[in-house]
Amino acid sequence: METRPLLAIVLSLAVLMGFQYYMSLNAPKQAPMSQNATAVNSTSAQTAELSSGVQGTAPAGANASPASTTAMPSTVKVSDTAIGQKGREITVETDLVSAVFSELGGAVKHYRLKKYRVSIEPDSELVDLVTVTPPNLPLVLQVGSNPPVDLRTVLFKADKEGLDITGHSLEGKLRFTAELSDGLKVKKIFTFTRGRYLVDMQIVVTGGPAMVSSVALYNMPFGETSRYIFSGPSYVANGKLEEVKLDPGEAVAYTGALDWAGYGDNYFCTTIIPAIASGPYDLQIRKLDEAGLTHLQLTNLKPHPHPAEGGTEIFRAGLYFGPKEIERLKTIGHDMVKTINFGWFDVIAKPVLYLLQFFYKYTHNYGWSIIIVTILMKVAFFPLAQKGAKSMKTMQKLQPKLKKLKEKYGDDKVKMQQEMMQLYRTYKVNPMSGCLPMVLQIPVFFALYKVLLQAIELRHAPFMWWINDLSAPDRLMIPGVEIPYLGGIPVLTLLMGVSMYFQQKLSPSSLDPTQAKMMQFLPVIFTFMFINFPSGLVLYWLLNNLFSIAQQVYVNKFTD
Repeated sequence: METRPLLAIVLSLAVLMGFQYYMSLNAPKQAPMSQNATAVNSTSAQTAELSSGVQGTAPAGANASPASTTAMPSTVKVSDTAIGQKGREITVETDLVSAVFSELGGAVKHYRLKKYRVSIEPDSELVDLVTVTPPNLPLVLQVGSNPPVDLRTVLFKADKEGLDITGHSLEGKLRFTAELSDGLKVKKIFTFTRGRYLVDMQIVVTGGPAMVSSVALYNMPFGETSRYIFSGPSYVANGKLEEVKLDPGEAVAYTGALDWAGYGDNYFCTTIIPAIASGPYDLQIRKLDEAGLTHLQLTNLKPHPHPAEGGTEIFRAGLYFGPKEIERLKTIGHDMVKTINFGWFDVIAKPVLYLLQFFYKYTHNYGWSIIIVTILMKVAFFPLAQKGAKSMKTMQKLQPKLKKLKEKYGDDKVKMQQEMMQLYRTYKVNPMSGCLPMVLQIPVFFALYKVLLQAIELRHAPFMWWINDLSAPDRLMIPGVEIPYLGGIPVLTLLMGVSMYFQQKLSPSSLDPTQAKMMQFLPVIFTFMFINFPSGLVLYWLLNNLFSIAQQVYVNKFTD
């Protein structure tokens, strides 16, 4: 029985290390397919089709079907004046976004977020959710046709040289029009609203039958990624989030209702949100190369019951290219809040995030918010921790009696176990209660870990002194001194290790000398484990240790 506390601590340590290893493998795998979705292998013909810009065919898969069209011409010719032109770059400025559209394809070339920078340096570049280098990479938000036409080479003439709603205007529209054969026109209309990342996109065909059948996203490496957090394509169908991880050349096809589809990393996402979620839509996601370029295509588009601008509306959708702010996403609806996925710890992580946000309203500092949340956690666990501390002290006093039982019943394990249990009942002590508080706080630890890595609110959030980013490891940089591997001194982490050492010294132990020596290495092991953890997480663990030390001092001094 006396080895169980050691076993509990070792198991806790194993969970910590196992979690690190599990997350380092980038745990999310290819999304399990529902009955309406299936994984498909990318053939050379499909790859050639994407390379040539032909995007009008429906994706393969169970229940997948071509986009429904009637009275379609056998071919669609592009106006001679449309091909081979470079086209202008149209800039859109809002209070939140600086976007660059290209008339070539009427698509997005850059999408910069004004409130977020790549690093904590004030002069660093703005986060760009769309970064392309034509002609090698396609622009974002291309449209495809049925019959197939490479609309990427078509000039979509903009109705203005630029759009600026940073002043008094609350809303502005940017229209792109492509002229095809026989007077057929394709319009792409984007509506921007001041104070919102959500953009309304409308695709309208005039002068002929509806021939636009698909809209495509391409993800580019953007923002900051972490090997511990899923980064890539995902979608929500029937209220269920599917995160898709593919190898180069692999593809996933899905047919059915669709709330949204797009890409995301730790903090940002680019998504298409169909106005009519019921569909059914055909969705195909394919990874094209090792560099991470992925093609997401939505076909079988559904018109929204809304008056079109002088033509037939083919598709209406919301475009959310922005930060994963939980409150902002909740107001959008369409299950957009599911872009924030804390995994197994979601049920704990989201309440922790709400608590941090609540206290931030008053402290205006997420470091102090973490401190307050840590205090609340300690108060919540105080009765249990107090009972555990007393139990450990009682266990220490019982060591002479336990030693005699071993000497008396050493050869009779069953009898010795019975006598030990009777001794514990007599003195009302539970040998496991001393480790229970530590085991119970591990889910809270992981939940806070996920919040610090994924919550946009804590990205680049400063605390005080040298801690200028609670989502990054703490490093005290010394001018002219470069520490190998670390760069700077992990002061907070070292203090955490020291606090753990003193906590261990103050805590009563019922371990034998050999086990006690093994336990002395735990502070060193934990220090090395925490060295690259977010400083906010180390702050939480350090404070937790300090409060535990204070509680143990009280128990040792004022309880019998």
